[in-house]
Amino acid sequence: MKKLLLVSTAILGMLALSACGSSEGSSDKGKTTLEVFNIKTETAEQMDALVEKYEKSHPDVKINMTTVGGGTDATAAMQSKFSSGDEPDVFMLGGLSDAQTWEHKLYDLTDTDLAKNAIEGTLEGATLNDKVLGVPMNIEGYGWLVNKEIFEKAGIDVESIQSFADFESAVKTLDSKKEELGLEGVFAFSGGETWVTSQFSSNFIAPEFSDSLVETYDAKELKFDYSKQMQSYLDLASKYNASALESMDYSTSVEELFAGGKTAIVHQGNWIVPTLNSLDESFAKEKLDIIPMFVESETEGKIVAGPAWYWGVNKDKDQAVIDASIDFLNWMYTDKEAMDSIINDFDFIPAYTNFASDDIKDPLSNKIYTYLADGKTVPWAHNSYPDGFGQNVIGVQVQAYTADQITWDDFAKTITTTWNDERK
Repeated sequence: MKKLLLVSTAILGMLALSACGSSEGSSDKGKTTLEVFNIKTETAEQMDALVEKYEKSHPDVKINMTTVGGGTDATAAMQSKFSSGDEPDVFMLGGLSDAQTWEHKLYDLTDTDLAKNAIEGTLEGATLNDKVLGVPMNIEGYGWLVNKEIFEKAGIDVESIQSFADFESAVKTLDSKKEELGLEGVFAFSGGETWVTSQFSSNFIAPEFSDSLVETYDAKELKFDYSKQMQSYLDLASKYNASALESMDYSTSVEELFAGGKTAIVHQGNWIVPTLNSLDESFAKEKLDIIPMFVESETEGKIVAGPAWYWGVNKDKDQAVIDASIDFLNWMYTDKEAMDSIINDFDFIPAYTNFASDDIKDPLSNKIYTYLADGKTVPWAHNSYPDGFGQNVIGVQVQAYTADQITWDDFAKTITTTWNDERK
């Protein structure tokens, strides 16, 4: 998701006052203070409100929530906190690579209620050496998000798109009616954000490794079996993007162009629902839909879905702080009021069996959950790439390709060679 460093002045002031430079946790007049490192900026307000509710029902606990995310590297911000000695008690992991990086700091959550209640398969992205090092924040899905109202005005039924050829035809139809539809382009693909192209690549790399996070993580060689399919989709998006794909940023893409009805397609996930709701209350409920990608099969499309982020607990803290950390996480997904907030305020797709699928009211989230239940998904494979590979290699090389600085053969050679060298 968005990875722009976005720490509010108020939070900075709070952190300065708390002056936690110790790995022992902190206390204030008998209170246990938890330092939580969150990188979901799009739900920062909802998280702050949830923390308030927890503190009211748990007066012996104080939670300092630091929210970092957006367009730069949140991982670097977290590493900085650890390096400075200001270690968080609870922090987020982006999959197996992060779990390995922080394995020496992570508490074993295998025997917690959350781990036991997690939906089957959702712990794979944070389990190493038979230890559950993180519990899923939620389930997120992504792919081509579309404004179905614009499609309908162009005479296109979103549900009729059942192949790449259908998708390509729809794009060309939208482009031919661009002026009457008030579009600046068909796509608003923010290739200037390398995390977007890293995510985009999962659809084309996961199938090579049997749609397995572990197999992807262990793979010594990338053959890039679905190179041609990735090129076809990227060429289409680049040709019909509202502006140069390689330089478009997230805010322009999502908030200005897509939410503003100036483009019909964006490559994002259900995490943008709160943003869309804040700009247009009717958008997510009435206009938003998702179209799968046709990669392994010409007629069977898939989206990417699964846990994107996991909560980890710092094992180097006092046991009282560790226990309070686990209690807070458990409360978020088991307390009735908190569960209602997770569904209705965060618009999350829950990753735990104590939630009911009927509770998911957001139409896009419900559709993603249906794709998952029907086995029409691939996992967040980019989180199992070699460290930094998705953004620093794929993302950068996509920019070079769409700017006509390299050929596709150059692109394919660079990413396969780099992967193989990294995994030697």
